[in-house]
Amino acid sequence: MTRIPFDQLSKQFLEEFLTPLGTVERSLEVPGESRFVDIWFVPSPQPVTQPVVLGLLSRIAATPCLIEPFRNQPTLTQVRNCLLKLLLVQADFQRKARRDEESIKEAELPQLWIFASTTSDNLLNKFDAKVRETWLEGVYFLADALKTAIIAIDRLPITQETLLLRILGKGLTQQQAIDEVLALPKEDPRRAITLQLLANWKITIEINAVTDEEERDLIMALSPAFLEWEQQIERRGIQQGIEQGIEQGIEQGQRLVVENLLKVRFGELDSQLAAIIPSLLELSTEEYTHLLLQLSKQELLDRFGRPNA
Repeated sequence: MTRIPFDQLSKQFLEEFLTPLGTVERSLEVPGESRFVDIWFVPSPQPVTQPVVLGLLSRIAATPCLIEPFRNQPTLTQVRNCLLKLLLVQADFQRKARRDEESIKEAELPQLWIFASTTSDNLLNKFDAKVRETWLEGVYFLADALKTAIIAIDRLPITQETLLLRILGKGLTQQQAIDEVLALPKEDPRRAITLQLLANWKITIEINAVTDEEERDLIMALSPAFLEWEQQIERRGIQQGIEQGIEQGIEQGQRLVVENLLKVRFGELDSQLAAIIPSLLELSTEEYTHLLLQLSKQELLDRFGRPNA
């Protein structure tokens, strides 16, 4: 499977859940040669909003950190490159502290978290990575001075505490986590947020050419979440329009689905796209969903726009 769709999901996913806790920066460029950290996070002294219960992710977000997610097991070289980025960021912290005539404590230096869908005993042994008593199975720390941990997502216990991280796994691990999200109470904020992100991921994969069996399996795994997301959006529209009558409420629900699909697909809902929504709503849900995922913006405008548009 290509790394780009997973990069997009993991960055969107972590940004969505971590933003209430502090400052999230995606693709942070580090000093030296052109290198980028996937996620750079700095916790806020006092979160602006009441954060969602994040479980293990909350413990990770307790201190400034670099987060590097991997869809597959990272190689030795990839882990070393992550360590290099950590050392460069730490050196920059210390340089700025000296410039401002301040001291920086060891505990204040950033931590590196490597999220890996799977890891072998061989990889962990080569870095002498071990589980600590105060942490869960599946969280392996390198030597203290390196301030680095590898999270083997497939080795995490199947609990609510690890649910959000297991969404970033693969195969049966991810499927189990998706099933758990669908089983969450409707009022659980993790459910709505995760369904939106998984729907985005499915759309991203489908608008790119599906090239291998893993991607096809992933689309199948994401399909129930995508369907539930569509139904959730439609129910919200129906509720908003219910005072106008049942028929208007149903139409409002379908309109919200189309609007959200257009936003996910093209990033924004401009006046041209908004103008073709009535024409799209004349189609069945299956028809307009298929077209919105397959056609480009110009193809949609050519097909459903007014002749004089």
